Amino acid sequence: MSIIERRKPLTARVGIVSVGHHVYWGQFEGLLEDMHRKAAVLEGKVACHGVEVVNFGLLDEAQGTYATLPRIRAADLDLLLVDMVTYATSSTFGALIRALDIPVVLVALQPRAALDYANATTYMQLSNDDFCSVPEFAAVAVRMGKRPPEVIIGTLHDDPVADAEIAEWCQIAKVYRSLRTARIGLMGHVLEAMLDMHTDPTALTSAFGSHVVLCEPEDILRHWSDPDPALVSAKKEEILEFFDTPDPVSDPITMRLTDGDLHTAARAAVALDGFVEEKNLDGLAYYYEGLPGSETRTLMTNLIVGNSLLQAAGFPMCGEFDIKTCIAMMVMDRLEIGGSFAEFHPIDFERDAVLVGHDGPHHINIAEGRPAIRSLRKYHGKPGAGASVEFNIKEGPITMLGNTITSDGKFKFVVAEGESLRLPVPPTGNTNTLGRFRPDVRTFLKRWVAAAPTHHYALGVGHHAETISKVADVLGIESVVVAQD
Repeated sequence: MSIIERRKPLTARVGIVSVGHHVYWGQFEGLLEDMHRKAAVLEGKVACHGVEVVNFGLLDEAQGTYATLPRIRAADLDLLLVDMVTYATSSTFGALIRALDIPVVLVALQPRAALDYANATTYMQLSNDDFCSVPEFAAVAVRMGKRPPEVIIGTLHDDPVADAEIAEWCQIAKVYRSLRTARIGLMGHVLEAMLDMHTDPTALTSAFGSHVVLCEPEDILRHWSDPDPALVSAKKEEILEFFDTPDPVSDPITMRLTDGDLHTAARAAVALDGFVEEKNLDGLAYYYEGLPGSETRTLMTNLIVGNSLLQAAGFPMCGEFDIKTCIAMMVMDRLEIGGSFAEFHPIDFERDAVLVGHDGPHHINIAEGRPAIRSLRKYHGKPGAGASVEFNIKEGPITMLGNTITSDGKFKFVVAEGESLRLPVPPTGNTNTLGRFRPDVRTFLKRWVAAAPTHHYALGVGHHAETISKVADVLGIESVVVAQD
């Protein structure tokens, strides 16, 4: 199966500052040079994860921290790694943690897996004293009114666990930068006044940093009205390259994709691409019906194929005006685990599972096999007709991320892990997968509801609840992982 490439590369700016104790350098010749060599190893480990690294050198007393702090603050960082190359006094760290409002992670990677006790020296101990001041730094962070920083503990070499944590934090940094710099379009209105869909754009900007761009359907209509025929033709070819067009099976509202629906979907996708480019958007939440028989209705009800292509290219598209779920989809996409728009469908009590999916948009890069397009004579519960996307999510582990709002107006992540089963789904032109969740489907769904989620969520592949919880922590957002024991 072909994979759609990202529209924009993921990136983040990660700072590294090493810490030590200035008294040691005069006492142990060569120790300072060894510490710089250790720091260079960490820098290399971080740089290989597609992030820009800014190294601020080694700080060994409070005076140096105060002098370096303006540079750190001006660097526009998404993550600061504090490399605990040896013991350091917490005055070196206190000014940093007090002044910075970005994720800070302490990295304690000692060169040796264990000291050579029979031949140990103080020099050897200091060279491996990476963890020594971690508790001191954590205590000072709390006294400064901050959360205890996250810690990576391990060895400098041949430690896949520590290396995986470094990679995870680089990915979290990419999520953090994406959210705080995103321009997310909001167009139309809530579908049928679904009360759980209403989101205050100012609150969203406050929580995530994303700027909300208020858009009109006419902004897309301008690009629909007089499209470049060559672009429409190329878009048809792109669609047919990525999608199958099967015959109908059991649902009488489905048809094999018609030439007319293919043309409309391609034309709408070209208009959508032009609109996104014009507005310089990174995501979009929308719902708009338009008058019966109008060009606006034809356009706005035929964005499903185009927005699924965009979603796979790293541009979250969220139907039903659900901008908070657009954020959840962006989080999953930036973690490179997908992020389809989903909700719960009928329960399969025979298989102890439940259908999860929606009528679009979908992250087609996480499809099991080639996704399909069917022509629909009607969109259930909504006006319009046309092409719709259908596929199974990849078999195996899955994660769901709901982004809901509490009674005090705060955002909350609701997270759960399960399994996508390799079983048939209804051939209705909608994307679904049959999900199994522990301990059993009834208990799980009751627990999910008890966490008070919205009815939509983002659906991704793999088990990533722990990483998503860390994302919530760095954003200062409450999160709950639904228990499955």
